[in-house]
Amino acid sequence: MKQSINYRYVAFLACAATLGGLLFGFDIAIITGAGPFIKHEFSLGDLGLGWAFSSLLFGCVLGSSITGRLADRYGRKRLLVLVAVLFAATSVATALAPSFAFFITARFLGGFAVGGVSLLSPMYVAEVAPASIRGRLGTLYQLSIVVGVMISYGINFMLRNTGPNNWRWMFITGVIPSAVFLVLVLIAPESPRFLAITGRRDEAFAVLARISGNEVAHAQMSEILTTTHKEASPWRGLLRPGVRRALFVSAGLALLVQISGVNTIVDYAPSIFQSAGWKVDDALASTAIMGCTNFLFTLVALWAIDRFGRKPLYIIGSCGMAATLLALVVAVLAGHFHGPMVVVLVLAYLGFFNAGIGPVFWTLVPEIFPNDVRGMAMTVPVLIQWVANAVVVLLFPYAFNVMGKALTLGFLALMCIAQAIFTLLYVPETRNKHLEQIEAYWTAPKRLVPATKGDD
Repeated sequence: MKQSINYRYVAFLACAATLGGLLFGFDIAIITGAGPFIKHEFSLGDLGLGWAFSSLLFGCVLGSSITGRLADRYGRKRLLVLVAVLFAATSVATALAPSFAFFITARFLGGFAVGGVSLLSPMYVAEVAPASIRGRLGTLYQLSIVVGVMISYGINFMLRNTGPNNWRWMFITGVIPSAVFLVLVLIAPESPRFLAITGRRDEAFAVLARISGNEVAHAQMSEILTTTHKEASPWRGLLRPGVRRALFVSAGLALLVQISGVNTIVDYAPSIFQSAGWKVDDALASTAIMGCTNFLFTLVALWAIDRFGRKPLYIIGSCGMAATLLALVVAVLAGHFHGPMVVVLVLAYLGFFNAGIGPVFWTLVPEIFPNDVRGMAMTVPVLIQWVANAVVVLLFPYAFNVMGKALTLGFLALMCIAQAIFTLLYVPETRNKHLEQIEAYWTAPKRLVPATKGDD
């Protein structure tokens, strides 16, 4: 089958959607540098600081729990527009917060947008990307998150000495990327697979043809319509045997990706470095180095994911994370949890995550679900990972400072090992398979059918 991918157009679509990841990373990480100043502003203890960090994540739980159903009913594009507007509004509200209660409320509503975009952006990319480059385009979402985190670290460092309202300026800068995201999403078309399964076949064909040419578009339309199931209830589609298997795999990955600790390391990096003897300014500077490390190792994933596959990267990343956490445990027990060594080990941990786990998770999860229930099905893993994220981030300051560094880091290491074992046993390889082939895998006893030349 003759295939001629319009790389420029596909790149635009992927970048428009994955810019939501930048806002995701920005909102998650901007509080990293603002945290010490918020703690002083509102006189917070450990649990109060935990609420300041985790309120956004509990909002993510709500956002992710309803977005999938709405995405299957109203489409991906409309909801992406709504979350872009909500990102901007909550950035302003957080910056202007007159009280801690108002601050928590604004962060919670901001989390609604983050939770929504964490489901919508990867799903949109999976539905527009040709199979041969879907891994790389999916990695752009993680790369965008990393860029958002890196920008937040830079803003935090630059604004740290701008006076008592420095944390307010940190938050309000989120308006700028929100506006850019809104403009790009308004220009982009609706997902062709959503258009096809809702009866707008001419529009769907036009988008597919612009991406890969008429011949491939005809074949894709036939496959999409063949794999579309009509269910009396949207939840009933999740009970199909193949979908249940995919849900099990996605739920396991979603739980383990959070309780292996990456967001606690990202969010509380300044506190971790301060506990290792660093001054506030030095700790914030180190988080900027963390941002650069995340970016560089995500580029490694961008290069490797379509060459070596999702599964090997996930297993190697999990084992590497476990090794660095165990090294930190040894440092604590040996009384050497201080100085540059702590920073190096934290950077290595993040390097393994960003070269494997982060990009693969957000690429793999939307790949494994059928077209007609993808939005609803995505609710399950995205909701699980946000609940786990919120609980872990809420409890981390208490665990780290009261239960002890060694016990906390050792638990995270065990979860990384569990993640590697789960991936080895249950996760299929989806490299170079189009979405309809992956759907067929869950209902067939055989492995995924190899993609033929020209598949997309």
